[in-house]
Amino acid sequence: MDMIIGIGSRRGVTSDEVSAAIESALRDAGIGITDVRIFASSRLKENEAGINEAVRSLGREIVFLDDETINAYKPPSASEANRFGLVGVAEPSALALSDEKEMVLEKKGYGRVTIAIAR
Repeated sequence: MDMIIGIGSRRGVTSDEVSAAIESALRDAGIGITDVRIFASSRLKENEAGINEAVRSLGREIVFLDDETINAYKPPSASEANRFGLVGVAEPSALALSDEKEMVLEKKGYGRVTIAIAR
């Protein structure tokens, strides 16, 4: 399976917080890390060490998308990212890189991290 995990977060999250959120989301969606092709987020999160470290520790890559790419998608959930001029972060990032443009797990907050999964 080619799942895409979209990640949003509060500023300054730790890699432990991000890793725990990813594990919980995978469990909630009933899939494993081997089902995940890549991670995605907004360029706003490019310098979040916690996100980068967590994804790297899973042996995966993360793609940071520009605002135009993210805003080309209509996510199923409302988002606080609208204050940054974005329709969302986790859901549209996952949708943008997915093949089927279908949400497997709509965005869910895990502490200070938001995860969405698309295929």
